[in-house]
Amino acid sequence: MRVAVVWNNDHTGVINRFGQLCPEKYGRRTVEYVMAALREGGQETLLCEGDKGLLTTLERFMPADPHGRPSGIVFNMAYGIQGECRYTHVPAMLELAGIPYTGSSPLGHGLALDKVITKRLIRDRGVPTPKFRVMRHGTESTGDLRFPVVVKPVHESTSFGLQLVYEPVRLREAVEQIVTEYAQDALVEEYIEGREICVALLGNGEPETLPLVEQDFGERETRLITWEDKMHMGAAEPQKICPAQIGSSLAKLLRDISVATFRACRCRDYARVDIRIDHSGRPFVLEINSMAALGMSASYILAAKTAGYSFPGLVNRILDVAHTRYFGIGISEAEQATSRDRIYSAVG
Repeated sequence: MRVAVVWNNDHTGVINRFGQLCPEKYGRRTVEYVMAALREGGQETLLCEGDKGLLTTLERFMPADPHGRPSGIVFNMAYGIQGECRYTHVPAMLELAGIPYTGSSPLGHGLALDKVITKRLIRDRGVPTPKFRVMRHGTESTGDLRFPVVVKPVHESTSFGLQLVYEPVRLREAVEQIVTEYAQDALVEEYIEGREICVALLGNGEPETLPLVEQDFGERETRLITWEDKMHMGAAEPQKICPAQIGSSLAKLLRDISVATFRACRCRDYARVDIRIDHSGRPFVLEINSMAALGMSASYILAAKTAGYSFPGLVNRILDVAHTRYFGIGISEAEQATSRDRIYSAVG
């Protein structure tokens, strides 16, 4: 099958440089690993920029089938270039052009990217999440929020702008910094002291929950995952423990609320849910990453390997999950059916 891997590396492929620039992108090495994994699975691959020329490139690589059936699929690794809800941009282009792709739809990404919408959706389903307020000035009432609080941009990922504020007098400065730097409101939520667990999900309908991953902060003072940690620039980066040592009843609860979060945010194919567990054993969902990182050191990859997936096996499984969602059958079954049709046509 033709599989186009779409990412954002060269940010010049736009008509105007306008709006908030995307601060994150996949490293070339990870993208090359994904390409190699797909080729190992028997796929014909092409690497594409997710910019204004994407649809022209895809039309050449996977031209329209005379019978109207897509002749290929996109493995989406595009974070976007600029503007709002950047994860939604490439999926929206693909929806417009009628090209199937892996991962969440524009709706799913949009719901998951807005941390406030996520919290309201999951709260309505009975999923626990820390108490919060949305602020633009930092002088708004904090109501019954207990300090310390975590302050972060409403629409960013990868811990960009994340701050831990211990005193009300420092809140205004933290909120103003986020509004100025990221041109968006700040989410202010209660800090949950305790353990941090990542739950990796794979599939649709009844998604598979992979082994739980714990972020072990050791003795370090800041017990939060920072941008520096995710970029492997921290002095004492948390270590990942998988499978996390958690009792069976609590583990089941974590899996259940993760699946509920996945469904509430209309995510598809694969995602990662981040959860804090307080000292009394109560879990609180922080957020869901609708395009979980596939880098070799990522929590999602560690969970998959612990579950028995090789990296090529995982990548091709994600592709197969997406293909089944669109067409009702896996890739290998579809290829066998196509081969049979060709034989019957030749005989006839």
